[in-house]
Amino acid sequence: MSHTLVVRDGTVVDRQGAREADVVAVDGEITRVEPATEVDADTTIHADGSYVAPGLVDAHVHLMMDAGPDPASDVDRSTASLTYRAAGNLRDALAAGVTTVRDLGAPDGIALEAAQAVEAGVTAGPRVVACGRNVVMTGGHGHWFGREADGRDEVRKAVREQLKAGAAVVKCMATGGVLTPGANTGAPELAPDELETLVETASAKGVPTAAHAHGTAGIRNAVDAGIDSIEHGTFMDARAAEEMAEAGTYWVPTASALAGIVDNADDAPIPDYAVEKAREAQAAFEEAFEHALAADVTIAMGTDAGTPFNTFADIPRELALMVEYGMTPEGAFEAATHTAAELVGVDAGRVEPGASADLVLLPGDPRTSVDVWSDVGTVVTRGRQFEPGT
Repeated sequence: MSHTLVVRDGTVVDRQGAREADVVAVDGEITRVEPATEVDADTTIHADGSYVAPGLVDAHVHLMMDAGPDPASDVDRSTASLTYRAAGNLRDALAAGVTTVRDLGAPDGIALEAAQAVEAGVTAGPRVVACGRNVVMTGGHGHWFGREADGRDEVRKAVREQLKAGAAVVKCMATGGVLTPGANTGAPELAPDELETLVETASAKGVPTAAHAHGTAGIRNAVDAGIDSIEHGTFMDARAAEEMAEAGTYWVPTASALAGIVDNADDAPIPDYAVEKAREAQAAFEEAFEHALAADVTIAMGTDAGTPFNTFADIPRELALMVEYGMTPEGAFEAATHTAAELVGVDAGRVEPGASADLVLLPGDPRTSVDVWSDVGTVVTRGRQFEPGT
């Protein structure tokens, strides 16, 4: 049956600015944004002067992770256990005002099936765009939940496997990472020709690509190959930033991932190797941000939620970190709504006719303060009001 929702008496705010208006959505799509709209509604939400903003879009999460101190310890957990965890993470994210997530790596079809479960109304959660399993070199970063592949032919087959399973994005590991023992964080892993093959194979089906890349060489390899987004980019130098800007490559900084490790290193059993690498990475991250801002790289919000002490309930913290690293509150807001939605490929991140009715009510203007995200009120996802107790 058709369903009409109206949000009344609010200040609508998105990248186009702020205006006093009611929002009407029919069957999950915004149809009108006008003052004093008269319409028969199945659900009416009275904003009472609150700001009505797009829901957040997190372009980098891992639904099957629990933000515990050592993700590698999950290697022997059952698929069922990880699936229950994913369901809890979805609800936490939605309650925090996150209406779309892009899962960039999970085993056994967990994230791909989570996307179907949310779409079918089996479980509450943000819309999920998932990659399936990461494509990694043998023994590479995250190999315990990735698809190991070496050489052009194996990479091509690995990508085709993810596409067959329903991947909406293909993710690879272009460099080592912080949370894999023995991996050199900044060192290239997949070779340039392997990255090129990955992009060619995904692009043949119209599917975008993302690359985990910390070090400069790996970043540039990924950009040269035509990867759509660089995840982390920790050791990005000025030249890499300029090349990203010229190519139109998105940057997803995931500041929360490093902060979660470094801020809790003295009080939690995070592996020593991860703490050492995270501290080294965080020392370089501030410069990477400076280079990206100077070159006008397009930045989309992502958190790497699920990594140590980086919970789905705390996803909005990323906006505060982005501001600490030099973005304006308005810039962080756009990165976490319109720009991230554009990268992920969903018709959201804005409050206008034709967009998905993914909305949050906030106590203040998100363009001027990131603190408002700590007090998210009502959440609407695809035109339906989220009830945390259901």
